[in-house]
Amino acid sequence: MAFFIASSPHAHSKRSTPDLMKWVAICALPGLVAQTYFFGWGTIIQLIFAVMVAMALEALVMVSRKRHPLFALRDNSAIVTAWLLAVAIPPLSPWWVIVIGLIFAIIIAKHLYGGIGQNLFNPAMVAYVVLLISFPVQMTSWIEPVQLSNDPISFVDAFSMIFTGFNSEGLSLQQIRTGIDGVTMATPLDSFKTALHSGSTVQEALAQPQFNGIAGIGWEWVNLAYLTGGLLLIKLRVINWHIPVSFLVGLIVSSGLFMLFTPGETASPLIHLLSGATMLGAFFIATDPVSASTTVKGRLIFGAFIGVMVFIIRSWGGFPDGVAFAVLLANMCVPLIDYYTKPRTYGH
Repeated sequence: MAFFIASSPHAHSKRSTPDLMKWVAICALPGLVAQTYFFGWGTIIQLIFAVMVAMALEALVMVSRKRHPLFALRDNSAIVTAWLLAVAIPPLSPWWVIVIGLIFAIIIAKHLYGGIGQNLFNPAMVAYVVLLISFPVQMTSWIEPVQLSNDPISFVDAFSMIFTGFNSEGLSLQQIRTGIDGVTMATPLDSFKTALHSGSTVQEALAQPQFNGIAGIGWEWVNLAYLTGGLLLIKLRVINWHIPVSFLVGLIVSSGLFMLFTPGETASPLIHLLSGATMLGAFFIATDPVSASTTVKGRLIFGAFIGVMVFIIRSWGGFPDGVAFAVLLANMCVPLIDYYTKPRTYGH
């Protein structure tokens, strides 16, 4: 039998890389359903379009590298990258946002480093950060949950707004977000952060309509859905528990300590856990087998570092959510983490 030497990801499992990627997508379905239920059809449209663009880019790069396109397409990694980026951006973002993001994810963050197994950073998060810095208006234009809207956006209107910028009545996304009262909707994390910085108390911030007294209408259920899918990934042994558990513990401990010693100045652990991209990041992004730490102790440090950085960025950074930035910072530290957490050689 021939012995092939290949780069990571290596998994102690009989499953192949395509099979592992397939299960990641399957376990992300509960979160996708929850996002679609609370934020409309735009998420589904973005996902289908993103997968098509990602596969086309993957095939184009493989042809330019003089390799057969099926060699890369069959591992399903491009689909997972497209999936993660599609659910991370606002549902009604213009079509060119996903195209630019996937160009950075597939061509630069993945293939420029040699393809799957050799990229230093999570491709989807590289794309997200590039988009967030370059197009902050489009990347922060989240619409209000369907439950708070007097006129939910239909599938046809969502499709039209993504690809033309206007709905069937000629209204733009900004006009829809502003609404009749002239107040734009923001994500719960953004609203909470703005309220605290303007001098409001935690109770006053949570009294805003999009919170419902907990962590945000829609967002809490989306996070619980991704938590369900993430636990299934662990049960199926597609991922290990070390990174997601240490991620959540780091976030809970850091936010809990600051809430204890500086009450009323930061969000509670419950808000951090059930808002933004917490569960998506803990189970589906940080656990990327290529760009994450490879040792057991290293995974615990890697996950805890991301959790603490998410809290710091959310509390004092310039962006309401910090999962993407925290993951990329942790990716930079992986060589150092792995170096100092290497298991001892047998016999020494």
